[in-house]
Amino acid sequence: MFVPRTTEKRKGNFENGIGKGVIASSTGLLLKTTGLKVTAIKIDPYMNIDAGTMRPQEHGEVYVLNDGGEVDLDLGNYERYLNVTLSRDNNITTGKIYREVIEKERRGDYLGKTVQIVPHVTNAIQDWIERVSKIPVDETGEEPDVCIVELGGTVGDIESAPFVEAMRQFQFRVGYENFALIHVSLVPDMHGEQKTKPTQTTVHALRGLGLLPDLIACRLIVQKPLEPATKSKISMFCHVAPEQVVGVHDVSSVYHVPLLLQSQGIVEYLQKRLNLVSIKITPEMQERGDSLAKRWRELTTRQERLYESVTIALVGKYTDMQDSYMSVIKSLEHSAFRCNRKLVLKWVDASDLEPDTQVTSPAKYHDAWKAVVSANGILVPGGFGVRGSEGMMLAIRWAREKKIPFLGICFGFQLAVVEFARNVCALEGATSTEFDEKTKHPIIIFMPEISRTQMGGTMRLGLRPTVFEADSDVAGARPSAVRKLYGGAPKIWERHRHRYEVNPEYIDRLVEKGLRFVGKSESGERMQVLELPDHPYFVGFQAHPEFCTRPLNPSPPFLGFVAAASGSHVLEEQLEVQSRSFKPPHPEGAMVAEEILRHDSPRPAGEEAILASEQ
Repeated sequence: MFVPRTTEKRKGNFENGIGKGVIASSTGLLLKTTGLKVTAIKIDPYMNIDAGTMRPQEHGEVYVLNDGGEVDLDLGNYERYLNVTLSRDNNITTGKIYREVIEKERRGDYLGKTVQIVPHVTNAIQDWIERVSKIPVDETGEEPDVCIVELGGTVGDIESAPFVEAMRQFQFRVGYENFALIHVSLVPDMHGEQKTKPTQTTVHALRGLGLLPDLIACRLIVQKPLEPATKSKISMFCHVAPEQVVGVHDVSSVYHVPLLLQSQGIVEYLQKRLNLVSIKITPEMQERGDSLAKRWRELTTRQERLYESVTIALVGKYTDMQDSYMSVIKSLEHSAFRCNRKLVLKWVDASDLEPDTQVTSPAKYHDAWKAVVSANGILVPGGFGVRGSEGMMLAIRWAREKKIPFLGICFGFQLAVVEFARNVCALEGATSTEFDEKTKHPIIIFMPEISRTQMGGTMRLGLRPTVFEADSDVAGARPSAVRKLYGGAPKIWERHRHRYEVNPEYIDRLVEKGLRFVGKSESGERMQVLELPDHPYFVGFQAHPEFCTRPLNPSPPFLGFVAAASGSHVLEEQLEVQSRSFKPPHPEGAMVAEEILRHDSPRPAGEEAILASEQ
């Protein structure tokens, strides 16, 4: 049986943020430039079934996949770097593994044996990796050649222990040439001196657990590269050759990390260590790899030559944890690259824009509004709850009235509708039932099919189609800029994650006053894209288009937003480019009717029963 080569990667002795996700993604990208087909799996040792119920400040962004899986943000890195489409099974958690083992025990699959961590839990982990590593994830529709497996947590953690033991067993299960380990460890820079003790300690702990690193990626959180003397010391005390030690220091952009690793010979080492040269590379595969390498080098080179900038104010609820908006940031970056602009991102806590803050903290209020009024564009991203919502609507009103380019995502889309209802339609007290269930004007309402009793996995999730209205449907209206950004396609697909929607009872009044819903669900009942026709760029998406951005294929709504913020001539230029060259990032088989998507998408355990009880 063929088992894809597995690069198992682990972090060092510190908290999240060391950069293991970027290093894993960069390694996969480099292997893909050689013509190989690459997939990725992220292991999170927490007990949650998925990331869906976690606060963004707790774990960063909740990333949504085509199948509705709510997963760790590192899967977003994999999809963006590798240009692949993953499933919820590419994210393993302790909760998922234990649930699977317990379900097997209840069915009697273990034939009355005592169920234990070893061998039952560790076998379940290995079986999961082996199964998922063979699932096609790219445009070829073929089994991957390499699987990158990233294990989160810290060496020595109790919660990581079953996964570490599973990997110890896995290296013998698949064989020496099919398993290589990259250990990621922090090398602190203490006043100019690079300290190796943390790396020595974690490698010693790792070896004691039965795993020997093949490569040690030394993460330096300064712009100073790894010194030759430091590399030699780590080589000596960690029982590896000097060429097996690579340094990853701070660079001007994370998009330079693949080139940094490539310059240190990581590709050649892995090709030799895993005997990757034995894999037959067809001319088509080699051409795809060469094209990817060329375009990536051009991207990083062009980025260094950018002189003009574009300033975006991100008005959000979770600005104290910037990983909460990881995909939004990446979408803005990718769009800025395309527009040949340096992105200047201003973080604005929405609560600081509200009148109460003017009383309690005038300095915060002043700084927040200064950031908003000086920005070239205003973005209001997703979120939940009433906190900061009034501040967001104040920023939205400023963008609408002052003709500043605006983009609202999910929660931002809903608040843009509420703001329009209040200040243009004169519906006093209009709001969302998420904030006030007894409001006189419920502009945003709870979706009827969504569970009110269970939180996890019960929103409207995953890839869903949006149908654009024909420009001729609105007499005298200018063509939709959003539709142009999607190449003029009559139907598009984006990923959703929401429980609330625009109340159909208010649509006519909103439209009558000039709010144009240019994109709707296939049934025509759900409003999914809004646009103001008499505005340079005022757009709202119920979906989360940021989840489908790619460095070489920016998300269309974000591209239009950044282009408009850069100037009307830049927007016109990008509209022309998109009309000629836009290509959806989704596999052909995924872009189907919503009924098929709903039927084919696997649901979290227990959700079927919940939906049945509601019906």
